[in-house]
Amino acid sequence: MTKLNDSKQTLQLLGIAALNEMQEAAVSNIVQHKNVLLLSPTGSGKTLAFLIPLLEHLNPKGKLVQALVLTPSRELAIQIEQVWKAMQTGYKIICSYGGHDMPTEINSLVEPPALLVGTPGRIADHLKRRTFDPKGIRLYIFDEFDKSLALGFEEDMEYITKALKPEVQKVFVSATASIAIPAFAEPKQLVVLNFLKGRDEAPTVEMHTVWSPEKDKVNTLYDLLCTLGKVPVIIFCNHREAVERTGSLLAELGIANTIFHGGMEQMQREQALIKFRNGTAQYLIATDLAARGLDIPDIDHIVHYHLPSTNAEFTHRNGRTSRMNSKGNVYLILHEDETLPNYLPETPPTFSLKLHAPPPAASEWGTVYLNGGKKDKLNKVDIVGLFIQKGNLTKEELGLIMVKDHNCFVAVKKSKISSLLKLVREEKIKGKKFLIMEAR
Repeated sequence: MTKLNDSKQTLQLLGIAALNEMQEAAVSNIVQHKNVLLLSPTGSGKTLAFLIPLLEHLNPKGKLVQALVLTPSRELAIQIEQVWKAMQTGYKIICSYGGHDMPTEINSLVEPPALLVGTPGRIADHLKRRTFDPKGIRLYIFDEFDKSLALGFEEDMEYITKALKPEVQKVFVSATASIAIPAFAEPKQLVVLNFLKGRDEAPTVEMHTVWSPEKDKVNTLYDLLCTLGKVPVIIFCNHREAVERTGSLLAELGIANTIFHGGMEQMQREQALIKFRNGTAQYLIATDLAARGLDIPDIDHIVHYHLPSTNAEFTHRNGRTSRMNSKGNVYLILHEDETLPNYLPETPPTFSLKLHAPPPAASEWGTVYLNGGKKDKLNKVDIVGLFIQKGNLTKEELGLIMVKDHNCFVAVKKSKISSLLKLVREEKIKGKKFLIMEAR
């Protein structure tokens, strides 16, 4: 079992040289069994800040769930699960969320995990079904808890909290300072670790206004993307209908993109993020669901197609680019009739669009899907071996490889996908044949 005194080995497994100041402070206080409110910017490493000390709370002889992490979204829950598995702790984890097969989760809980991660609605459902005993939980973590409250999970969170022992240690995690812990969860004593103080966004985020002559901003968005050229961009809309419409209209104008919102099936959302991360799609059009907690690579450009109603969401959106002291650019597409929200005291400087800029070049990458994963004992080495030895690819023609529990996604140069699929169609991996196709 990996323990806190083996944290250097854990960091090596994660490819991290050392903990940052925020993580060291969080680890120190959580290990001492203190109730903690951890405030730190998006992208600063808060997940690791509570997972490393969480190990110290686990007893290898424990027969019940020992730690519980609540998250506002499935994506964040899955991301925490992935980090935990990468740490190679030896302790079982179960990820529980709406849209996941309930009988499968119930069956997994027959042998309780040391760590249970999930969304408030699904965890509350399990408690009502009595599929696990909460009496063994000693550490209770609310990740992005303000977002869970904003999404209407307060009743479920209160139900879960009352099911736990009163003395359970609590850790609240957020990237927003102006928040209040609800009365049902507030501990008597609380250590506040505020790493948002003194964070000056001016040097790290450069704001621009892009003026749209029409209230329908799609053509202006198109011109902006042409001006920026071939670079990854996240475009935020306020509603899922707007996300879908904007994505469709951009596609009609020759700008390939992928969309992401809460109305999509889990697999669709997962594939959208994978294609954005591996470079298949350079443009991600999304609601605020993509504003925090997701494993999205550092990017330089954020576009507000619509401005959010609150400063908190505006900050979180912008945090996708100003991560860990990196510089970023934020573009506000505005029509002259629009009124700025109160959190923007003045209009940012105007950004000039290039006249007749050519469309950005299409991505050279595509995504190949394979219907087997970790549960089939597959790993990245297996995929690389098959695609290079049997598919005649070079290492340069292979990009990011993501191996999930039941499937794999591989970035491959578009020009090679057709020949690759023909060559590997009848091949087996570890004696088993899998479906291999281009992800759509």
